[in-house]
Amino acid sequence: MKNLKIFIITGLSGSGKSTAIAAFEDARFYCVDNMPVALLPKFLELPMGDVSEITGLAFVMDLREKSFLSTYNSVFGSLRKKGYNFEILFLEADENVLLQRYSQTRRYHPLSQNRSILDGVRAEQGQLKYLRESVDRIINTSDYNVHNLKSVILDIAQQVRKIALMKINVISFGFRYGIPADADLIADVRFLANPYFVPELRPLDGENEAVRSYVLNRDDTILFLHKYLDLLDYLIPLYEKEGKAYLTIGVGCTGGRHRSVAVSQAIFGHIGKSGKRVDIIHRDIER
Repeated sequence: MKNLKIFIITGLSGSGKSTAIAAFEDARFYCVDNMPVALLPKFLELPMGDVSEITGLAFVMDLREKSFLSTYNSVFGSLRKKGYNFEILFLEADENVLLQRYSQTRRYHPLSQNRSILDGVRAEQGQLKYLRESVDRIINTSDYNVHNLKSVILDIAQQVRKIALMKINVISFGFRYGIPADADLIADVRFLANPYFVPELRPLDGENEAVRSYVLNRDDTILFLHKYLDLLDYLIPLYEKEGKAYLTIGVGCTGGRHRSVAVSQAIFGHIGKSGKRVDIIHRDIER
């Protein structure tokens, strides 16, 4: 576990810690919300098995745990001496923003049981004052919506492991069997010449070289792919920046055996050359 980067997420209630931990999870961190700080050393000693697919660890720790303030300093100091590589992120927001968020969500502030929410916010600020002064990074989320904050956290995660966090799926399908329910983008390639009407190509599918050549080497297809791949090159980084974990690109023809398969393979190959995480599925190729 000492080889894994660890993030401790703490700070004010209502500042976006739940959004932050969700973003780390999308970045393939192993995440635990409301981890008791005293249990952290024991947790880090547990065998994790194969950690090759884990980018790092992220834990949310805050005043929901009654002993947090009395134990965090000694626990964090001990872990640093043992060589654990961790960073403490402190999330906060302006008082008026926190009050507005609590008003919108109608949640209870953990320190406002017998007082107003404003009194609870100020009490928490006071109790976390010394922790705030010792953290590695302070993030004020007053001007962030959920997507902005998620993007900030994903940028931090990217610094740990330079990978394309978003998983891209390219799926070929036949419109006669329905559009994939999870598709984010749909390309309808029924305008392309159909190998189905070529007797020697009809029994084959889009993975066959003769069918691929028939579909991909035509002027209409070449122009379409040039424009569509340019569009994807523009959109994919924007989806990554927004914090999207998965992007599904559907490519459909009539039956899902010829044109959509060949074009999907071309799209898959193009995206793969850029180093993105991409898979391909031919949903209806056997129908």
